[in-house]
Amino acid sequence: MRIFSGIQPTGRKHLGNHIGAIRQYVAGQDRGDPAIYCIVDLHATTVAYDPAELRARTYDTVATLMAAGLDPGRCLLFRQGDVPEHSELCWLLCSVTALGELNRMHQFRDKSLDRDLVSAGLLLYPVLQAADVLAYRAHEVPVGEDQREHLEVMRGIAQRFNARYGETLVVPEHRIPEVGARIMDLQDPTRKMSTSAASQEGTVYVLDEPEAIRKKFRRAVTDSGAEVRRGPDKAGISNLIDVLAAVTDSTPAAVEREYADARYGDFKTKVADAVTAHLAPIRERYADLRADEDALEAVFAAGAERASALAGETLADVREVMGVGPPRAHRRGRR
Repeated sequence: MRIFSGIQPTGRKHLGNHIGAIRQYVAGQDRGDPAIYCIVDLHATTVAYDPAELRARTYDTVATLMAAGLDPGRCLLFRQGDVPEHSELCWLLCSVTALGELNRMHQFRDKSLDRDLVSAGLLLYPVLQAADVLAYRAHEVPVGEDQREHLEVMRGIAQRFNARYGETLVVPEHRIPEVGARIMDLQDPTRKMSTSAASQEGTVYVLDEPEAIRKKFRRAVTDSGAEVRRGPDKAGISNLIDVLAAVTDSTPAAVEREYADARYGDFKTKVADAVTAHLAPIRERYADLRADEDALEAVFAAGAERASALAGETLADVREVMGVGPPRAHRRGRR
């Protein structure tokens, strides 16, 4: 079974990224054959950005992934921009992508607000995302709950392609974690923890210092009650329960039972201590990895070579069934 997922190199990675995606990547690298993970720098160019910062954030992201446990020897890890097959496949998949569907995407509508320029790249973002996955004929895509809509678009693209040109692409399935699929902002637990939209005080970053983490959890918004339990009227405490369950490999129900008699202040301290302990070794490994950019480039180069070979096979099949370029027999003859 092939597993694929991509992660944006924009912004610092926060606890929601770590629980909802990165931990899934680490767990998947021994299940996948192979498990394929990509830093999607091309996606990051769809909105205004600083080129030097993009390159630096790409190094930040791959160092964070490796510090969290991704091993390039056990998975395929690469930078999207190093594998041109993604871009060509994106263009070819546009032929079976409905414009109306792209216009209705929540991310496109949200990111189009208050911008001087709404790029065509932003509209085509889901098609490139589909190309990222379909290029590797991946069976499983580990994602957070917020990416479910994108996965459905991707599946629709693959299904329409196969219906028009014959069974060529694998229609992938999503894998959403049972615990921690949607970690919320600590200051506004009705909103997802986010790099761009959430508050600084409500966002716990993977590389935060221990005292900064503890301070954010001490100030976390809960509710006027006193019971450590989940409920529709207890968004803040429900979020803290999910966080503790995720970082201790427990379940929300088990956390509720263990802390049934705890005060909110004491419970926040327990959550903060658990998160701090969980992230400490990642922060320590990150410092060593991030310092050696040549080593990170070597990881990217090795990963891109393997990725290009896999994606090239799919692209050749797509070109053949679409009638693009010379027939395969002619291509073989020219060699």
